[in-house]
Amino acid sequence: MYTIRFHVRAACRLGALVCTLTAQAQTVSESIRLNQIGFYPSAPKKAVVVGESGATFQVATSDLKTVVFTGTLSAPQTNPLSGKVNRMANFSAVTKPGTYVVVVPGMGHSYPFEIKPNVHQAVAAGSIKGFYYQRVSVDLPARYAGKWSRPAGHADSRALVHASAASPGRPENTVIASSRGWYDAGDYNRYIVNSGITMGTLLSLYEDFPAYTTSLKVDIPESGNQLPDLLDEALWNLRWMLTMQDPADGGVYHKLTNAKFDGMVMPDKATKDRYVVQKSTAATLDFAAVMAQASRVFRRNSRTVPGLADSCLTAAVKAWNWARQNPAVLYEQEAMNRQFDPDVSTGAYGDRDVSDEWIWAAAELYVTTKDDAYYTAVNLYPDDKTPLPSWNQVRTLGYYTLARFADNLTATGKKDVPALKKRLTLFADGLIQGTDQNPYGTVMGKSARDYIWGSSSVAANQGIALIQAYRLTNDRSYLGHALANLDFLLGRNATGYSFLTGFGDKPVMHPHHRPSVADGVDEPVPGLLSGGPNGNAPKQDKCPGYTATSPDETFLDNDCSYASNEIAINWNAPFVYLAAAIEALQPEFRFK
Repeated sequence: MYTIRFHVRAACRLGALVCTLTAQAQTVSESIRLNQIGFYPSAPKKAVVVGESGATFQVATSDLKTVVFTGTLSAPQTNPLSGKVNRMANFSAVTKPGTYVVVVPGMGHSYPFEIKPNVHQAVAAGSIKGFYYQRVSVDLPARYAGKWSRPAGHADSRALVHASAASPGRPENTVIASSRGWYDAGDYNRYIVNSGITMGTLLSLYEDFPAYTTSLKVDIPESGNQLPDLLDEALWNLRWMLTMQDPADGGVYHKLTNAKFDGMVMPDKATKDRYVVQKSTAATLDFAAVMAQASRVFRRNSRTVPGLADSCLTAAVKAWNWARQNPAVLYEQEAMNRQFDPDVSTGAYGDRDVSDEWIWAAAELYVTTKDDAYYTAVNLYPDDKTPLPSWNQVRTLGYYTLARFADNLTATGKKDVPALKKRLTLFADGLIQGTDQNPYGTVMGKSARDYIWGSSSVAANQGIALIQAYRLTNDRSYLGHALANLDFLLGRNATGYSFLTGFGDKPVMHPHHRPSVADGVDEPVPGLLSGGPNGNAPKQDKCPGYTATSPDETFLDNDCSYASNEIAINWNAPFVYLAAAIEALQPEFRFK
């Protein structure tokens, strides 16, 4: 908290909407919640005031000397989750670029924010660079990593085949090379299932917004080559994924992992044996989907990565064929541990229903090959549901792809396009419905069910769904709601945190992330999205210090809170998509 004092200056000139604040002490109030980065000049601009307040607010220059707008707060709304009273401040009429604060008389002022074009460009680039900091098998030099530079960890030139993964050509303890990739989360393991949705989301961003993502510079070692930085970063993980396929039969190992989680040490200090563990249908189908999509993407860049598109498609087809012969090999870690040694206790990413993986893989292979056999191999539309994507529910990623390439499908697929587009827009309409009853004015948080483990990715994936609907309809209401969910992630939420490390005035500072804990640097590695509020977190991680009783506030900025404050690549990816897509679409914000 800090205090700024100033003197009475002049009366308000109403016609110019310029006036000065009354003489009083003003303090930063964390009860004024808004996007701590800022706003586009022609886009909606809103803040939420939590608690009892008067009826008016102002927008002032950041030095608090000049008021540029005076407005009336909305009628009070009671938050059904916390019981707290909220009011909305709408200052969309303020369009002049500059740095400002929202002032509520008697309460204080918000953190400063900017109004300018490209206001989220640094956020988009920073969240992509978050993946660079997660790279495995390579030094991160100070030239690119700054004070978060570190030696390489996990070369994985001698990963061991776990007994559960043994095959005739690769018996138990066979040594294979499986380097590169990204650390999955706050731990040092890599999981194909979670890489699946992560890669699908990042590659979809490129397919949806190729011009913008090509122009976006991230400052990684590959910057300046002939590939967009987004694809350079994705390629680091793609090459690891290719090592996880058994070349003999096409099946894909579920994960590359220690037997147990490492302690809070730096990557180069984590030197326990690593294993590729059991092939699974979910991992193999996720792999097939990613490789089919990657084949399309990198064929557009074949001069820079010659042969990669063909290699990816070959790998995708081999994986699909393995899955056809092994349609329901589920990863059940406890059962595996009863049968094989050593026991494995790291993230399971177990999925008992792989029908959605079949749909996603079939859709990607069909679009890439235009072979109707993939389209008809599974029932792509088994019901009227359009589930929000998550690591264990990837069906809708396939729908996005089919809609994205609707004009290029064969006749077999085209006949279903009108119903598909209607499905996606109805899904978006359902997300928006009732948003006006949410005191934060966001799609995110309409229901306590949104506040799960990794709730930040719920907000980001909702935003992606709304952008998909906008791309199909050009209805700007979808775009406005997507932007509001980005506002949520950057501060307009019930905790008041910006959930992206390194960005905002009240960012997460103590994520459950081993390098951020062990590196001796006060600030965490930047560009990583915290999991966010989770109503069940106190029961799940038993970290001491939770005080909130409502799910939208159940968050703890403490590294022991892995159920609310870990990071994960499958959370970062939809944030990258949302922030970059909003940046790409900013010229289309022509409404208040």
